[in-house]
Amino acid sequence: MKDELRLTRNETLVLSVLRDESGPHTAYQILDRLRGDGLKAPLQVYRALRSLSERHLVHRLESLNAFVACNHHHGDHHHATIFSICQTCGQVSEATDATLDAALAALAQRQGFKLENAAVEIRGLCSACASATHSSPDEA
Repeated sequence: MKDELRLTRNETLVLSVLRDESGPHTAYQILDRLRGDGLKAPLQVYRALRSLSERHLVHRLESLNAFVACNHHHGDHHHATIFSICQTCGQVSEATDATLDAALAALAQRQGFKLENAAVEIRGLCSACASATHSSPDEA
């Protein structure tokens, strides 16, 4: 991505944590992982996260107050992003859907609202956790 070529050192470090480690991370978890790289204050991480978010390189999961690296290219059109969050292992999957985009745009228009960005967070079980749950014998 073009924007990645102009990242600051702190932005690069924060983005690498989110890309290299699984699951969402809070700003303080990111800071803990980067203290050895010279980051000392939460503000350093928050500034990097804000800039990365503005460039659509990371997403904030509102329900978790945590961040994940973006795994798709947004282009000029910002689609509604759907985050599937596993309640057991914490895995987060990211997807977009044209049908959902259209439905949200229509809903916004009916309400006289100009939609600029949308994120939907759904909770449940990832396929691995769902399989493990179904293969476990029922306890009496």
